[in-house]
Amino acid sequence: MRITVENREQTMQLGQQIGKLVMAGDVIVLSGDLGAGKTTFTKGLALGLEIDETIKSPTFTIIREYQNGRLPLYHMDVYRLENGGGSDLGLEEYFDGDGVSVVEWAQFVADELPAQFLEVRFERTEIDDVRRLELIAHGPHFEQILQQVGGNREQ
Repeated sequence: MRITVENREQTMQLGQQIGKLVMAGDVIVLSGDLGAGKTTFTKGLALGLEIDETIKSPTFTIIREYQNGRLPLYHMDVYRLENGGGSDLGLEEYFDGDGVSVVEWAQFVADELPAQFLEVRFERTEIDDVRRLELIAHGPHFEQILQQVGGNREQ
């Protein structure tokens, strides 16, 4: 599914829609340049999970945990694991756990990812706040989520 979002609010709304549909153990992989909208999307996802904490980029902490919503949110930025070390974090405990995991720069821990996940690719455009997003379902559960999101969107 390809979507163009015209501002931060639309990026958050998309995240919120998906946040209302995800379940414990779901993994969402975000890719795109710095400033492309990954954390903004995650803020919307947190709203969909009924998390009212301020969502911050986990760039310097690797993993931020938010426990006070419908499901816990585990927001990961594994960029600093570019040279390995993902297996030392125990990511499978998060991925198989009671919450939703959002992983930025997941190519650095590709071997640790579960077989089923949702991939969201962010691409900047020549217009400041406009982004092109490609959502790719890896598995039937995420295909169903994308069908629901697609059916709820005005094209």
